Amino acid sequence: MRKIAVAMAKGGVGKTTTAVNLAYGLASGGKRVLLVDCDTQGQVAKFLGEKPAYGLYEFITERLEDGQFISRNATIHGCRPNLWILDGGIRLVELKNWLGEQSRENRQTILSQKLVPKDGALDYLIFDCAPGWDVLSVNILMAADEVLCPVALQGPSLQGLKTFFRYLQSAQKLNSDLRLEYILPTMFDRRTRHSHDNLMQLKKYFSRQLCDPVHHNVRLSEAPAHGQTIFEYDPRARGARDYRKLIRRIMNHGAPQKENT
Repeated sequence: MRKIAVAMAKGGVGKTTTAVNLAYGLASGGKRVLLVDCDTQGQVAKFLGEKPAYGLYEFITERLEDGQFISRNATIHGCRPNLWILDGGIRLVELKNWLGEQSRENRQTILSQKLVPKDGALDYLIFDCAPGWDVLSVNILMAADEVLCPVALQGPSLQGLKTFFRYLQSAQKLNSDLRLEYILPTMFDRRTRHSHDNLMQLKKYFSRQLCDPVHHNVRLSEAPAHGQTIFEYDPRARGARDYRKLIRRIMNHGAPQKENT
């Protein structure tokens, strides 16, 4: 099973868009995928048009709001064939407090200890991470093996990466298996020199990890309002083609793939 954290220190770069479309694309290809929403905004379920009753808070603590116990299986929400989600949302604030109250020896690895599927039950774990650095962020990077960083090509694109590298280096001291595998340029506007300049900077420093960019595409921003992925909303859109290329590359363990659609 592969465990991929979609993470970046900066918000508004397309993390949830990437995590949702990646997870759906892998599931559509026959892979069994669990998508974990680790953000207090709880956007994953909204992007997919779902309203789970429970989520990551209940999964980790095994408790409901009134203190009653709940099984972990009951917190996992099936939303598409081969695709399940663990919902995020405001209850993650309570989860962070709960994690902070645990023993120093265990608090950073509770997620990796509890999120252990049965053999063969899943092919991919995808984590949609929040920006910032806290006890939940550490737990995610302790549970993941691969990191995918979306980087918006609008504004100072490398600034957020520099900050995230500091987080990543701290996490790698505790999780030696964790590695930065993919840099995904997002919001690429071929009409602007700024997008091209930012893309060239990324190519200069991250030639191995750099993926083909996801172009600025109105359809990508419209799809969540309909509770759909880009593949469901408009499979012919440029955004759908871009994410297909990313999915093929990830399934091929990082090797660039030629587009055949």
